[in-house]
Formats: sequence, C-alpha cells, structure tokens
Amino acid sequence: MIRILGIDPGSQRTGLGVIDVGNDGRCRYVHAGVLKLLDAEDFPARLGLLCEGLEAALDEWQPQQVAIETVFMDKSATSALKLGHARGAALATVVRRRLPVSEYAPRVIKQSLVGRGAADKQQVQHMVRLLLNLGDAKLQADAGDALAIALTHAHMSATAGRTGIAVNQLRRRSSR
Repeated sequence: MIRILGIDPGSQRTGLGVIDVGNDGRCRYVHAGVLKLLDAEDFPARLGLLCEGLEAALDEWQPQQVAIETVFMDKSATSALKLGHARGAALATVVRRRLPVSEYAPRVIKQSLVGRGAADKQQVQHMVRLLLNLGDAKLQADAGDALAIALTHAHMSATAGRTGIAVNQLRRRSSR
C-alpha cells in the first residue's frame, strides 16, 4: 500500500487530500482538509502558516509520495505570483522531508479524472466522490481538488507501471 498526499496550493487556502492506494490499484479515502491562511497578519506570515500546517499534516498522515498542482496563469499577475510563492513554500516543506514529489497541470488532472481537460469543478468533484466512494459527503473545494491531485498521481503511476513509460513522459503527453 502507498499513501499519497495531494496538495492544492493557495495563498489564502491550501487544500490537502490523503489517499491510500492498494496493491490492486484501488484508492481509499484517508483524509481531506484545508489550511486556512487568512488569519495571518501579512503574506509572509501566511507562508509560515502554510509550512507549519503542512509539517503537521506530514507528521500525522505520513505519506510516502506527494503530488502537487502546477501554477496556472490567472488574469492577475499578482495572484499568480502569490500562488507561486505558496506553491514554493509547500514544495520546500515536502522536499526537506525527502519525499518524492510529482507535479500535475490542472488540465492533466481534469483529463485524468473526467476524460477531458476542460472539465469544470463540479465534474471533477463528482468524480472524486465516485472514485473514493464518498457518496454525497460535502467536500470543501480546495480539499476536493487536493484529493483529485492525489488520485491523478495514483492513476498516472499505475499507468506508468503497466506501460513502462515514466510518469513525467505521461504528463507531457497528457498536457498536449
């Protein structure tokens, strides 16, 4: 069994989703939550809260692999820059633990779960609930996105294992 932590980085909220993947490839829900960062007094303090919250999650859930969403370009350069800082803080925290990290573009995540890269959030959330047998359980959007990232990594890793093609090569092929 492999435990995967999915991270949906954000400068206001960072989603965390933990799944276990059995030897048979079945994914099981373990945990989902959101690190709320807006209570911090300024942006650098938000990044500190993100690192502290992620450290606590790593201690509690003990993942063996981590998957994180790549930065997408927003209309606002300032928002994209802040998102990049949050993502960098999360990556640095995980890498300090020497955990393997895989990165997935939003389009690859949507394509992996829904079958098309232009899927909307509701379709992705529906597939997360379906694949993890969550029924009508309420998921915060950021936590659901983090589970989607973890599921994408599980699926890509399984495909890589079956085909002998490296995950990073599969990601490049999927993003075209």
